[in-house]
Amino acid sequence: MKSLVVYLMAGPQTPELAEAAVEGGADIVELGFPFSDPLADGPVIRRAAERALADGMRTEACLECLARVRELVDVPLVPMTYAALLEAYGYERFQADARDAGASSLIVADLPAGERPELRRVQLVAPTSTDERIELAAEQTDGWLYLVTVTGTTGAREGLSPTLADLVERARRLTDIRLYAGFGISTPEQAQAALELADGIVVGTRAVEVAEDGPAALREYVRSLRTEIIVH
Repeated sequence: MKSLVVYLMAGPQTPELAEAAVEGGADIVELGFPFSDPLADGPVIRRAAERALADGMRTEACLECLARVRELVDVPLVPMTYAALLEAYGYERFQADARDAGASSLIVADLPAGERPELRRVQLVAPTSTDERIELAAEQTDGWLYLVTVTGTTGAREGLSPTLADLVERARRLTDIRLYAGFGISTPEQAQAALELADGIVVGTRAVEVAEDGPAALREYVRSLRTEIIVH
């Protein structure tokens, strides 16, 4: 069964948005914890992070948001953030508090495989990753491996990155773990193309944009992506 991961930025409206995303067919909700210098994020998610920070969404508020989302949905919840936030809060403390709030795993975008292996998390690999790096990430990842389809930041793109096929092929040779593709997947057509290769997709930028129009709009958008997954 193919999987659909929907990314949302933590904020006052996020619990209701997450509920709508799950109603639309999201299998996993990735919850962004805003950071002032998000190196992996494009302009849409950067602006969402700035709004969230302006709304007071510091780490403890994000954990409260996570707990509220957990009350509303029963799918896996995966906070996504950056190492500096965990450094300030405390790695072990964050891991424990996130689990207590309902997190199923964790993504730390700028913490490479091999660093802090005790911090169980979903690992990311990119087209530039060596086979050795992919193998290490696969060994240490939590549940699935996040394939970054492009070199650069998140954001909607015209078409699916041509580098994904090679990345999937290399990863398949090195591991049996599930492979989810993200970065630059925003339309049902791109979802379809990615799902021909990977075991699931992560949709972020477009989901964040649609979420600005409210839960009903997000539910319908996620449903359009879910239709492609049902086909596969």
